[in-house]
Amino acid sequence: MFTGLVESRGAVRALESKGEQARLTIQIPFASELSLGDSVAVNGCCLTVTQLDGGDASFDVLNQTLKVTSLGDLKEGSTVNLERAMQVGDRFGGHFVQGHIDATGTIEAYAPMGQDHRLEVRLPEDIANLSIPKGSLAIDGISLTIAELEGTLARFWIIPHTHAETNLSTRQPGQRVNLEADMLAKHVAKLMGKA
Repeated sequence: MFTGLVESRGAVRALESKGEQARLTIQIPFASELSLGDSVAVNGCCLTVTQLDGGDASFDVLNQTLKVTSLGDLKEGSTVNLERAMQVGDRFGGHFVQGHIDATGTIEAYAPMGQDHRLEVRLPEDIANLSIPKGSLAIDGISLTIAELEGTLARFWIIPHTHAETNLSTRQPGQRVNLEADMLAKHVAKLMGKA
């Protein structure tokens, strides 16, 4: 379980194909605090640490995961958002984030507006149907509040801290982002027979 509060950014060292899977290696500031088997959300996708080497951690990623997330778009030098799994007793500052990506969306616009930035993301229809204005949506593992929702276009206001401390500072229109809809909305939709 995660909160959607990005702990740190990392730099991709390599994404190597290994037949039915790939190995993703990332330079992680807190690598010395990790153990094999630990869960780390990488751009919101929960991955398991399978190798540690100094300041680098590696993760084995199934080809299916590469297809349904934006992780397959990563290249050497890409900046990724990182969050370790919650520990019992931690503060809970974001929203319930499982690290299970529902779909990808596309950045339509990302531009400064005064001291903030306005982010517009095109959502798949099924994710838009689970979203509401002032509701939560995890974008690349960042817990964000939907400011406006017009059909499948979601708008968010990004404060300077979030812009500076996440991979949003490197993102461009046209790029894919990982989406995880609010877990409570998914449960309600299932109970109502709409999922």
